[in-house]
Amino acid sequence: MGKMKAALLYGVKDLRLEEVDIPEVGPGEILARVRAATTCGTDLKIYKRGYVGGIIKYPQPFGHEWAGDVVKVGEGVQGIEEGIRIRAGNSTPCYKCPMCQKGLYNLCENRTWLWGSYAEYVKVPAPIVKHNLHIIPPNLSYAEAAITEPLACVLHGVLKAGIKLGDTVVVIGAGPIGILHTQLAKRMGAKKVIIGDLVEERLKIAEKLGADVTINVSEEDITSRVKEETGGLGADVVIEAVGLPTTWQKALELVAKGGTVLEFGGCPPGTKIEVDTELLHYSEVTLLGTFHATPEEFSKAFDLISSGQINVKPIISMEKPLEEIKEVFDSILQSKKVLKVSITP
Repeated sequence: MGKMKAALLYGVKDLRLEEVDIPEVGPGEILARVRAATTCGTDLKIYKRGYVGGIIKYPQPFGHEWAGDVVKVGEGVQGIEEGIRIRAGNSTPCYKCPMCQKGLYNLCENRTWLWGSYAEYVKVPAPIVKHNLHIIPPNLSYAEAAITEPLACVLHGVLKAGIKLGDTVVVIGAGPIGILHTQLAKRMGAKKVIIGDLVEERLKIAEKLGADVTINVSEEDITSRVKEETGGLGADVVIEAVGLPTTWQKALELVAKGGTVLEFGGCPPGTKIEVDTELLHYSEVTLLGTFHATPEEFSKAFDLISSGQINVKPIISMEKPLEEIKEVFDSILQSKKVLKVSITP
């Protein structure tokens, strides 16, 4: 069917743009021309340190947040035609395994994955076509639609954390994920959202998108400030959105009695933290982690973006061509000011 350019990861920081075959489409599948593929914190972690769970097998097709145009439709696909603008998730559950039988679809043991959106074309597997694909409305750009995936994961996290009307929420990290957490916390009725980061430019964006209090942690102690903002009590919900053991540990210092700590950011494999047993026992603190999202949460996230209830435009820092994919990831590692980059094949 011809050749296309695609980014393949051969190892840690070994990212190569190569010419590969355009995938053939089977029953239930579609082929899409990628129009925007946004960078993600998960992509960055895969690039700089690999990934957990044996999901990554080198050489690995790279990228998973994307949107584009349908160019070929496989036999049996209903309601999707050539030329339609779509976004599709990077996974869907099997609906049969023990986890799925419990309704824990985000923890499916036999998930269908889609990797390889940093390419000119991407083939969408039949299960994802059926359960995790949306048609993009005219008011939404490709890059905005691509951010459905991280927003779905954030939505899964805040729903598990149980943010309630009138809560005070602390978010550690004002990267794209922290900013999405901030917006959702406000949508769910949080009275006050406090966010901390090392980079002033990120904090300014967070403030524009709903943060009530911003803390530059390179200049101010976040623990003292949170206590000050909460009358010495701490926050009802604390969300760690960085992915380092030190910030996981710090989150436990900021929570109020009866509160919840959501350790959202994924740490390097094999790392550990220490938990004060008195904190959990006598203060009845809930400590939890969350991973990925369900198809239902993908749909809700897409609706939140397409309806304008969540604004994702400000977290798209720039647009770059596919040919500069390696330079983009190296620059993100070097500069903490970059949020998301939209890669255009």
